[in-house]
Amino acid sequence: MPWALLSPGVLVRTGHTVLTWGITLVLFLHDTGEPDPERPRTHPIPQLRQWEEQGELLLPLTFLLLVLGSLLLYLAVSLMDPGYVNAQPQPQEELKEEQTAMVPPAIPLRRCRYCLVLQPLRARHCRECRRCVRRYDHHCPWMENCVGERNHPLFVVYLALQLVVLLWGLYLAWSGLQFFQPWGLWLRYSGLLFATFLLLSLLSLVASLLLASHLYLVASNTTTWEFISSHRIAYLRQRPGNPFDRGLTRNLAHFFCGWPSGSWETLWAEEEEEGSSPAV
Repeated sequence: MPWALLSPGVLVRTGHTVLTWGITLVLFLHDTGEPDPERPRTHPIPQLRQWEEQGELLLPLTFLLLVLGSLLLYLAVSLMDPGYVNAQPQPQEELKEEQTAMVPPAIPLRRCRYCLVLQPLRARHCRECRRCVRRYDHHCPWMENCVGERNHPLFVVYLALQLVVLLWGLYLAWSGLQFFQPWGLWLRYSGLLFATFLLLSLLSLVASLLLASHLYLVASNTTTWEFISSHRIAYLRQRPGNPFDRGLTRNLAHFFCGWPSGSWETLWAEEEEEGSSPAV
């Protein structure tokens, strides 16, 4: 049991939690506001504390709730089932397979050489999780979990909320960086806040790029794995375009709401039929 506490997943999630609340405490407790003209220059009032002294509790509470919400979303995405392919199909899955069998197969499904399950379209085996994941997107090392069919929408929502928190924290950190000389004294009083600002800048850049890339992939109904390795995937090598793209509106509706529903094999067969139908 003690060794279970040192697993990569526990260490990564603990590190994320400690880092999140550590940055939040720095922003709340460090001098992050403009100096009070009635006080000495060396004792500025922190902006968050200044809101509290003025009775403006809405903004500090909103910031705390956003931080808590982003942390809960992180834990939910990192702990939930991303869409593992079951070795023993459930009755509902057997029904889907029967319905799929009625559609002329455009490409034969293959059996995973690692876990020996029959892989549906868009599934891939994750060597880190040692399972096959439906609509596999990627394995996120910062969450120590795969991003797949079940948790991908929540992952995008998490990125959006996390970016809002990071940008707000970046503003709070920048507002407290009052540069003065000598630089040694400035570094002594503002070094921690400056390091926090640099860290928030880096995290904001990463979150922005991730969110933008995933929104693009969602809008075109493709995954990170398919986008990067389309030349290696059999069901994409045979087509010049993306066979699962149904337009922006339907792609977003299917991704976030699960509508219209249907197996990827059925959509592939429909695309094949449309592509093979003679032009009028």
